[in-house]
Amino acid sequence: MDNFETIWKKIVNNLRLEITDETYKLWLEPAVPVSMENDKLRVKVPNKFFVRWLSEHYCERIDNILKSSDPCLKVEFYTDKVESKSEPDAVEARELNETLFLPKKFVSKYSFDNFVVGQSNHFAHAASLAITKNPGNTYNPLFLYGGVGLGKTHLLNAIGIDVKKHFPAFNIIYVTSEKFTNDLIEYLKNNRIAEFRIKYRNVDLLLIDDIQFLTGKEMIQQEFFHTFNTLYDRRKQIVLSSDSSPKDMGALEERLRSRFQWGVVADIQPPDLETRVAIIKKKIEAEKISIPDDVLYYIASNIKNNIRTLEGAILSIAAYSSLTETSITIEKAKEYLKTVITESDIEKDIGLDTIQSVVCSNFNLSQSDLKGKKRTESVVFPRQIAMYLSRILTSYSTTEIGEFYGGRDHSTVLHAGNKIKNKITKDPYFAALLNKITKQVKESA
Repeated sequence: MDNFETIWKKIVNNLRLEITDETYKLWLEPAVPVSMENDKLRVKVPNKFFVRWLSEHYCERIDNILKSSDPCLKVEFYTDKVESKSEPDAVEARELNETLFLPKKFVSKYSFDNFVVGQSNHFAHAASLAITKNPGNTYNPLFLYGGVGLGKTHLLNAIGIDVKKHFPAFNIIYVTSEKFTNDLIEYLKNNRIAEFRIKYRNVDLLLIDDIQFLTGKEMIQQEFFHTFNTLYDRRKQIVLSSDSSPKDMGALEERLRSRFQWGVVADIQPPDLETRVAIIKKKIEAEKISIPDDVLYYIASNIKNNIRTLEGAILSIAAYSSLTETSITIEKAKEYLKTVITESDIEKDIGLDTIQSVVCSNFNLSQSDLKGKKRTESVVFPRQIAMYLSRILTSYSTTEIGEFYGGRDHSTVLHAGNKIKNKITKDPYFAALLNKITKQVKESA
């Protein structure tokens, strides 16, 4: 058997594969191996709090590391320091500080606080939040799927951040399936497969993004199958994301697809208009930029399938306005978005007659009412709504819109837009009504 210093070094080297540098410096660096007798390795630590913490959170992992080489050996943490009554509080403050240490791979802005919840992602968000309170026991595994840019990566980040805060000693690995694959190949190449398995099978939370890229890789699937089984049997939390549901991943081994459905499968759909508006508002608040409501609604109405594209459009328009020292208008937004957004990102133009028909239906008016000369409030207000929607949902100019609605001047269309914008900001019930009408227009197109 190796001497106690060599054995402790081996233990620490294996643990460092699973934890952050900050965790190592906080908990393991102060630990010093002192002696070994009767199959017991004694390790001295600074105080009783360290003894309790390391015993509770690392002894099981250390046993797993020693299982193959020294199965009878046990590690005992001890201290010879007599603590004052006030000292444990100071030490426990260090425990709280560790909750601030996040693995470098997590992006702090992708937290639950910054995630906009809507009908399209409500279940996925609720399931993600639930497992952070009781990882390994609630919804395990959690499988999130949906199109590109809809928030899967955001939720995986948020789960990791929250679990690290609630359970600071947890070992967490967050990788893409590509990183998992590359790691396995690298460890195999260097005859270190045992270390790879220690790294991935001795975690409390495993998060893997884009798991669909394991398809077609038989050896990688086999290794992940055994990793999955080990973690699941130990009640360790597994969270996976993909662009499609397990049942649609035909090129993946059946035994993996089956296991992916053992827990909860939650899909994320493209956000509805109301959620897209909320996402934009959250973004402009975070970035401290100002965008007029009509521009905001225009962007939200036209970019529907990708949140990243939606947020990118906001930043691009704001940057364009700042660099050119011009104000942001609907016309400038339309012009600029043509240069940065592909045709597939933007909804096809909606006809003016479609908008007119939906508005008339909601207010029990005839098409001739909207185009006529009546000046009563019951007609003028719906007409202004129709003009406003025509501006934000179509590519027609204000002159063309005015001509359509009874040969009115373009200034009338601008005035109508301003009236509706003001009412949106002051009247939440009207904003909800406008969202409903907008959805009806899109569904009728």
